[in-house]
Amino acid sequence: MKVLTTPRSYGKTDPEVFAMLRAAGLEVVRNETGGILDKEGMKALLADCDGVIVGVDPIDAEVIAAAPKLKAIAKYGVGVDNIDLDAAKARDIKVSRTVGANAEAVADYAMALLLAVARKTVLIDQHCRQGDWKKITTRDVTGGTIGILGLGAIGRNVAQRAQGFGMKVLAHDPFWDEAYAKAHGITRAAPDEIFAECDVISLHLPLTPETENFIGAAELAKMKPDAILINTARGGLIDENALLDALEAGRPRGAGGHALFPSARAAMPSPPSRPRIPAGLPWTTWCSAPTAPPPRRARPATWGAWLLPTSSTIWACRAGGQR
Repeated sequence: MKVLTTPRSYGKTDPEVFAMLRAAGLEVVRNETGGILDKEGMKALLADCDGVIVGVDPIDAEVIAAAPKLKAIAKYGVGVDNIDLDAAKARDIKVSRTVGANAEAVADYAMALLLAVARKTVLIDQHCRQGDWKKITTRDVTGGTIGILGLGAIGRNVAQRAQGFGMKVLAHDPFWDEAYAKAHGITRAAPDEIFAECDVISLHLPLTPETENFIGAAELAKMKPDAILINTARGGLIDENALLDALEAGRPRGAGGHALFPSARAAMPSPPSRPRIPAGLPWTTWCSAPTAPPPRRARPATWGAWLLPTSSTIWACRAGGQR
């Protein structure tokens, strides 16, 4: 059997994962392009494969139809918006994701973005490099209120870190766990309440038809003038052109994210002249080397000789926190 691995970072810090796949009797086909595959690239490489470990490369109905032997799709990550789940189900193709594998790394990154925007570290660095050493007023985060939209594994880790800064935590999730929230000092709140009351709003929702443009002009207008918006989930959760307009108008105070749609990137002025414009960073949110060797995240699946990332099998993805 053959398995395709598409993510560039797969095995980067632990090359032994490829040896584990081969030891399970699998022939490994790797993405050697150095980039994200497009639909045609996926069709070409998947044509003779029985399974795939995929990043953000597209697996739509057309790609699935071009892979007659495909039996399993393992998402190297959490979001499955690049996978046509209905087409997979129709073919009885098992779909899984690596729940919790990147939760701490993404939560760290969310806090890094929050501090970068609040303390204007990117702007200050740019000024210093230009020989401008004047003081720039920033803001504290300690004692503020953070609103977390999506209280899955990542959202919960962000809440824990925010509480370390003495922040009050409000959260919203359609699949609310009251016992967990009560045990960890998290207050349930509706999205509108979070928009109106929170100093920081952090997004941790999957991208679905229900959550696309979850934050638009109307939601931005409800936020505090000095609010900070952080998005370490999918760019499509935010109407980014509306966000750019709102930032230019001075409400909210600032934003940080790791993903922008091309239209928004093209419209984004340079940060030195627009200090409110988002702290934008490449999609490396979950790419980190642990301080200690992590436990193996690969285990034999329950069928055949597959060796796929530890995961939960899913047939549908609703608008809940990224678990």
